[in-house]
Amino acid sequence: MRRTLLLLCVVIVASSCSKKREPDAFGTFEANEVVVSSEANGQLLTFTPTEGMTLPLGAVVGIIDTVQLALEEKQILAQRQTTSSRATEAGRQINVLQVQLGVAQRAYERARRLYQQHAGTAQQLDQAERDYKVLVAQIQAAKAQQQSVASEVSAGDARIAQIRDRIARSRIVNPRAGTVLATFVRAGEVVQPGQSLYRIASLDTLTLRAYLSEDQLHSVRVGQQVQVHVDAGDGKLITLPGQLSWVSSKSEFTPTPVQTRDERADLVYAIKVLVPNQRGVLKIGMPGDVDIPAAAART
Repeated sequence: MRRTLLLLCVVIVASSCSKKREPDAFGTFEANEVVVSSEANGQLLTFTPTEGMTLPLGAVVGIIDTVQLALEEKQILAQRQTTSSRATEAGRQINVLQVQLGVAQRAYERARRLYQQHAGTAQQLDQAERDYKVLVAQIQAAKAQQQSVASEVSAGDARIAQIRDRIARSRIVNPRAGTVLATFVRAGEVVQPGQSLYRIASLDTLTLRAYLSEDQLHSVRVGQQVQVHVDAGDGKLITLPGQLSWVSSKSEFTPTPVQTRDERADLVYAIKVLVPNQRGVLKIGMPGDVDIPAAAART
């Protein structure tokens, strides 16, 4: 009988001790999610992501049809080749005119000397001057044409670079290592630029977003170590280490599903705790609570 009473007392004490445990903050786990969108338009030829799949950084997970882009690039390359030939021809024409200009300049100078010495006529001087100035004007026109053709070549190069960039963007490259949380398209569908394709997040470290009342703020600081607890079933808790990474500078009203230590406080401050998820026990949306050592010591 005495042994039974003693055992009952131990159970009552243990139960009362467990009831005394009251965390400093409550919240839910979230991840830094990235929504990957299409950067090109066309039919999705291949698309490999599936929900739950782990993808490495830089993996090619899909290809968008680029046939029309390839044909357009081929057409512009042909046009560029023709334009380059025109540029070469313009350069040769300028060289010929430069030679003719040298001859015309010497003839003009000779006609001027003869005229000054009264050995030549004014008509000869005018003809030589006219031939010289015509060649000068022709060279200027040829140079302007050469510059225009060079601009066309540069414009063609820019268009080719643009098309090649669009072709490169038709390869869907995974931007970060993580786990695929959701997919929004399938292979064979036609996608548009900016259309969401899938959502991915790294689950190696999750963030517990919790809330503190105003009188708890002086007990916390960014970077401090805390303890995070999650339910393991059958009334058991899993304790994990966490690091306080952010404390909001603005107050907000207590979210409906969240409780704080001081239930009378209407305004709370959000905090974020980084929690390693090496064993994979943490899931997005899972509830958790936080024990802050400084707060525990104060109370």
